[in-house]
Amino acid sequence: LFRSQACEVSRENQATVKMVKFSRESKNPSKACKAQGVDLRVHYKNTYETAQAIKGMGLKQAQQYLEDVCEKKRCIPFRKYKGTIGRTAQAKEFKMSQGRWPVKSAKIVLGLLRNAEANAEFKNLDTENLFVEHVQVNAAQQGRRRTYRAHGRIGPYMNCPCHVEMILSEKEEAVEKPDEEAKPKKFTKKQLAMRRLKVGGGQ
Repeated sequence: LFRSQACEVSRENQATVKMVKFSRESKNPSKACKAQGVDLRVHYKNTYETAQAIKGMGLKQAQQYLEDVCEKKRCIPFRKYKGTIGRTAQAKEFKMSQGRWPVKSAKIVLGLLRNAEANAEFKNLDTENLFVEHVQVNAAQQGRRRTYRAHGRIGPYMNCPCHVEMILSEKEEAVEKPDEEAKPKKFTKKQLAMRRLKVGGGQ
């Protein structure tokens, strides 16, 4: 009896748990896959810049880029959080001057891309044709620790984790627009007078 009651309670609790919603949905959900990380122990600002760098890239292109960042062959351009960021020649690729190599953030985002790729294979999508349609990084609740200061005082020692969500979708095939018939132009009386045409036209 107790076991069955406990099972019923756990099922009720599972029913009340809400799934975390994404900030947006794909235009074509049947041709898209998702990946998400919650309360990741990486710096929010570094991860934000890393995610913005791969937005719009193809899946394989983004994976190769992040692997190059981990090996410090290419850099992440810092566009928003760029205070006290050093300059590097590798940022010229993005028409920027400031950049860094946030290896930990790159590895986390690379893991999410692999997770999204696995989800795409499960949905029988073409992984060669996927691109990063949407990626968003939000600041998570800060972790609190303490550091010891002079004269017996205690100061805060916070960390800045983040949430990451991304949507990958297949590229749509380009369809040629059919030729539309040219519609006859309509003029006002003033325009007709300017053009020295008679009302009714035809001559």
